[in-house]
Amino acid sequence: MARRPRGGALAPYLMILPSGLWMLAFFIVPIVLMVSLSLQTGNLIDGFRQTFHWQNYTDGLNTYGDKVVRSLWYGLIATVLCIALAYPAAYWIAFRGGRHKSTYLFLLLLPYFVSFVLRTVSWKLVLTDNGPILGPLRNHGVLPSGFHVLDTGVAVVSGLTYNFLPFMVLPIYVALERIDERVVEAAYDLYASRAQAFARVVLPLSLPGVFAGVIMTFVPVSSDYVNAEVLGGPRNTMIGNVIQTEYFDNSAYPVASALSFALMAILLVGIFVYARSLGTQDVLEAAGR
Repeated sequence: MARRPRGGALAPYLMILPSGLWMLAFFIVPIVLMVSLSLQTGNLIDGFRQTFHWQNYTDGLNTYGDKVVRSLWYGLIATVLCIALAYPAAYWIAFRGGRHKSTYLFLLLLPYFVSFVLRTVSWKLVLTDNGPILGPLRNHGVLPSGFHVLDTGVAVVSGLTYNFLPFMVLPIYVALERIDERVVEAAYDLYASRAQAFARVVLPLSLPGVFAGVIMTFVPVSSDYVNAEVLGGPRNTMIGNVIQTEYFDNSAYPVASALSFALMAILLVGIFVYARSLGTQDVLEAAGR
């Protein structure tokens, strides 16, 4: 038998060492520090010390619970809207794009080469009362004089949907692209209509992409603070704005850390419940990738 090369047993571990160190330095260590900070007491002048003050969690959730619920609600609406907009676009590119698929994807992603903040501010200019959309409608009497979109939840959800749409399109497109067209043709050969072939063949096979898109969209959308800051008003504050204020303005690091960790825990629980309720082997495997 050929002798195994020296160091062959260590090769797999050496290959994952860079990514493991990266995850340790920029994910595990910050999470541990955040959990530790969330249980501390003190202030910026006297310093913070570890007292295992679990009251930070209850105080934060009791004070800003409505902001957490609003963030999850806005995130859910924006995610559903992203699915409704992304699936037809991804389906058309995957099955009707032909040799121009790369061009269509590039055109879809082209606006997102611009800064996130700049795109959000531009969206504000579009939704302003005298903007290119509402201005002509108001001038022609279609909209009442007091009608406005800015500083409302509609504006925030619209901005979230616009900014995070590619995070839904790309995973769904990848899942649809992997579908063998011969499977769809077989469904037609078995006298399935287009609607039946889509519902029983295309849609189940594309669920891993939908699942990945929901994760990539719902998590950052629910914790976003830029859209609520630029497009919303005081009554549309999301939990991301609260965490930013507590950390940078009030220097309440323990409360900000507690809110951050609580939000992360809620999102993780929601993702696992969503995965189990969807209940397909492919989706659970896709979640583990």
